[in-house]
Amino acid sequence: MTLPFTLRPYQQEAVDATLDHFRKSDESAVIVLPTGAGKSLVIAELARLARRKILVLTHVKELVEQNHAKYESYGLTGGIFSAGLKRKENRHQVTFASVQSVAANLEQFRDEYSLVIIDECHRVSGEETSQYQRIIELLRQQNDSLKVLGLTATPYRLAMGWIYRYHYRGFVRGSGEDQAKPFQHCIYELPLSYMINRGYLTKPELVNAAVAQYDFSALTQDRFGEYAEKDVNQLLSKHKRVTRAIIEQVVEMAAERKGVMIFAATVEHAREVTGYLPEHETALVTGGTDLKDRDFLIQRFKQRQLKYLVNVSVLTTGFDAPHVDLIAILRPTQSVSLYQQMVGRGLRLDEGKQDCLVIDYAGNHVNLHHPEVGEPKPNPDSEPVQVFCPGCGFANIFWGKTDSEGSVIEHYGRRCQGLLEPAEGDGARAQQCDYRFRFKECPHCGGENDIAARNCGHCQQAIIDPDDQLRDALKLKDAMVIRCAGISLSAEGSRLRLTYHGEDGEELKESFDFTKPAQRTVFNKLFGRRVANSQAPKTFSRADEVLEMQALLPAPDFVIARKHKHYWQVQERVFDYQGQYRKANEA
Repeated sequence: MTLPFTLRPYQQEAVDATLDHFRKSDESAVIVLPTGAGKSLVIAELARLARRKILVLTHVKELVEQNHAKYESYGLTGGIFSAGLKRKENRHQVTFASVQSVAANLEQFRDEYSLVIIDECHRVSGEETSQYQRIIELLRQQNDSLKVLGLTATPYRLAMGWIYRYHYRGFVRGSGEDQAKPFQHCIYELPLSYMINRGYLTKPELVNAAVAQYDFSALTQDRFGEYAEKDVNQLLSKHKRVTRAIIEQVVEMAAERKGVMIFAATVEHAREVTGYLPEHETALVTGGTDLKDRDFLIQRFKQRQLKYLVNVSVLTTGFDAPHVDLIAILRPTQSVSLYQQMVGRGLRLDEGKQDCLVIDYAGNHVNLHHPEVGEPKPNPDSEPVQVFCPGCGFANIFWGKTDSEGSVIEHYGRRCQGLLEPAEGDGARAQQCDYRFRFKECPHCGGENDIAARNCGHCQQAIIDPDDQLRDALKLKDAMVIRCAGISLSAEGSRLRLTYHGEDGEELKESFDFTKPAQRTVFNKLFGRRVANSQAPKTFSRADEVLEMQALLPAPDFVIARKHKHYWQVQERVFDYQGQYRKANEA
């Protein structure tokens, strides 16, 4: 048959990567392609090649329709199962469906499917009760070797980080080992810069000429990094002059532009924004807009009868108007995924289009080309830093801090993210490197565990919880607990003296005699292993060697001592603490 489309080289590579992965494994997989890369063509080609029943899921009717249309352009017939499109067909070999409609009619999907494809798969949560997971679970009951493939431009979720665990380039995503990921493998990925540099997408021009900005920093975020609508409206109501000035600037910058999309913070805010725009050139679309009206307004915008389209959280995916060449973001978000989706509305190619202006009036500070995601940002001045693993040599990227010369002075990585290939011929999967930069030592076997572990991963014994340790010590009359703000060292011959300095001026002291193997071993396990944030572990044999490197020696977060006759004897040093008590540097 003559195919209506010739796949771009990267689209063919994505298809080949999928076929190759599922020939070898039933584990779920993700393809990451930027917005505008033509994910619907990859889906259509995979559906064309399929020999058994497959189900293509997404969350909005526009994407159901778009993916179905690309497939039928091959001269093939597929079904649509979507209440929004008023069609309930599930007897075809390939069914394009909305997740909501399938979840509401599970009894109609008890056939044996070989593959589920999920478009915009960053919406899949790890919760077993979610609509996606319920559908997958049902289909697995009919076919225990069901393949699950996700496609997305933004493979991360707020509060979760990356949605997959293993990357085909040989690393592991995320450091929280107990956290379930909806997908196992990323099998193909293309960066946004690749698409722009090769002329597949329009270049975004991020403009810093904002005449005014909203300051949302005082508002409280929920666990997903979003803000309560009431709080946002209250703040915006005090800044009507700011909104007017912003829209005046948008109109001015749009003079030579063809299509302008404005992302407002709330419905009330969107109405205010719309009021400052030319009435005959503007449409407002919100979640409450009647579906027929919404379709009519969007068609008028696509046909360029309207220049400005104001919306609130409804046109971030499944919306395609290639002529859009100015994006104004007036809403705050901590979601890199949402931010990229908004900007992505303006990156499709169109005749005569040179670039797309992107103006962020909400101070979101997202790096489009290198999204800083995966783990929550520990503090505002953190930046991505490269940290080499002393165990396997893998170059990790963690949050951290650098000095004026660019050297890493602190980082927040927990475990090396390198993947180690299994020994030749043993058939096992690649294993994550077990080197830990931050760790909790098991008191029973000495094994190193994640700092959040409750039981040792080596001997399965319970590990004492640092909070319990501190709480118990604080109850004792003959115990002292200090929040350690730093340490100082001195040496007398072979004896090394440490002074722990509490944030309120308290001091605790202890010493290690390096002529005694047992004391030397304890010091190296406590401090030598953690030199330079565990980037340069060292085994010290003499006290003077320690003094030479004291600037790289770590300080514990808490020190616990007990009264022993006329002095305090240090009993516990708590490193890498995470818990309810405040540390010295968090005052």
